[in-house]
Amino acid sequence: MSRPQRSDYQRHQLSKLLQRTRDEAAALFFAPKSTMRCIGPAIFRTRLARDVGCLLDVDPSVTSWTCLPLVLSRRIHHHVPDFLVTRPEGVSLLDAHPSLVKRPPPDWLGEAAQAMGYQYEKREEAELRGSIRLENAHDLLQYAGYRASLGDRIRILALLQENGSLPLSSCLEAVRSGSDAIAVIASLALQRFVEIELDDARIGPSTIVSRFRG
Repeated sequence: MSRPQRSDYQRHQLSKLLQRTRDEAAALFFAPKSTMRCIGPAIFRTRLARDVGCLLDVDPSVTSWTCLPLVLSRRIHHHVPDFLVTRPEGVSLLDAHPSLVKRPPPDWLGEAAQAMGYQYEKREEAELRGSIRLENAHDLLQYAGYRASLGDRIRILALLQENGSLPLSSCLEAVRSGSDAIAVIASLALQRFVEIELDDARIGPSTIVSRFRG
């Protein structure tokens, strides 16, 4: 009789911990505000976590992601991962690990995640320093709320189908709706109609645009 009561109490305490963590994160703001594939509130405990969220949005292998999804526990230790990330091959829990935290995440996090049916990942802050991909992701996500017209979408896709990959400048010339041409291409990239090369250099006129291959 006492075990279910203790278990109920523990669940209640973990629920309070999770809600408190989410409330604290919700009081913070890190630009850009908009996301593409975040399910639920886009809330982040650190600038680093927000940056990792930007990279998740432009990662073609990511189907969706959720912030501060659950509590991992082992005995008296508890931890809320930054993200739950869904990919076609499975679901993982992911932490953004700041450089100021010298110690790596404890081994029990991976074990606790596996016990719940998830893989455990971490992204180190050092990996993101000077990342061209991250800078380009920030630029694209300024247009996360924009929707290209059907006409512009068809013209761009037809142009790429006919000519193959093209420089961004050539794609911009195909925009006819009177809208911001950069916003049109960025929106199509974020919606995965087209792919933009994000790793070679900052997005510019010569950046290569292709049809999204998935």
